[in-house]
Amino acid sequence: MADKKYIVGIFDDEDVVMDAVTKVRGSNIKIHEVFCPYPVHGLDHVLGYERPRMGVPAFLFGITGTTLAFLLTFWTLGVDWPMNIGGKNFFPFPTNIPIVFELTVLLAAFGMSFTFFFMEGLGPSNKPVIFDPRSTDDKFVMAIDTDKNSVSEVDITEMLKSVGASEVNIKEI
Repeated sequence: MADKKYIVGIFDDEDVVMDAVTKVRGSNIKIHEVFCPYPVHGLDHVLGYERPRMGVPAFLFGITGTTLAFLLTFWTLGVDWPMNIGGKNFFPFPTNIPIVFELTVLLAAFGMSFTFFFMEGLGPSNKPVIFDPRSTDDKFVMAIDTDKNSVSEVDITEMLKSVGASEVNIKEI
């Protein structure tokens, strides 16, 4: 596997990095990722990310949980071991609402968690790439993949310096 080369710009302020992302993307340079020590409101929009679609698997897992809960309560109280609850000898719907709610929430939560881990490639065998350890303390790090850009490394480095990067490094991974 060949080494990948990234140009890493270090920024000190979130407003500077927001303006830098706008200017860098405006000059047709593709940004790999921006790493921040805390969430920055609006950065995903400036980077051009689409709205996340985690609602779709949440709905599907929730419907699955609801269906399984109704099947469980119908089978246990109506077929396998029929019970006379409140003088009714048929399937008592209102008494099962807490069970249905809890299984819906349980399957939706676990399903969304596993879907997120799978889609993002997270897990015990994944080793994270840390472009600069200061990104967890107080610095904002912009990583630019040189293979995905037609602009030269020198031009990218000069662009990062001109938009306010306190330092620019080249990192091979």
